[in-house]
Amino acid sequence: MTKQELKQRASDKAFAKMSMLLITIEQNKEDIRSKNYGGVTSTEMNIVLNSNKIELKVWQYITKLIETDEE
Repeated sequence: MTKQELKQRASDKAFAKMSMLLITIEQNKEDIRSKNYGGVTSTEMNIVLNSNKIELKVWQYITKLIETDEE
C-alpha cells in the first residue's frame, strides 16, 4: 500500500465517522426536544450530546491533519 492509498483510506474513514457523528448529534437533539430519553435522564442525554459534539471536533481535527499531511 502506498502512502497516498493509506492517506486516502484514513481520510475516507475520518469523513465516514464525521458523517455518522453528525447524524447522531441531530438525533440527540431531536430526542432532547421530544423528551425521548429512553433509560437516561435529560441531564445524561445532554452529556451524551455534548460528548458527541466534542468527538466530532476531534475527528474534524484528525481530518485536517490527514488532509494537510505532506507526502
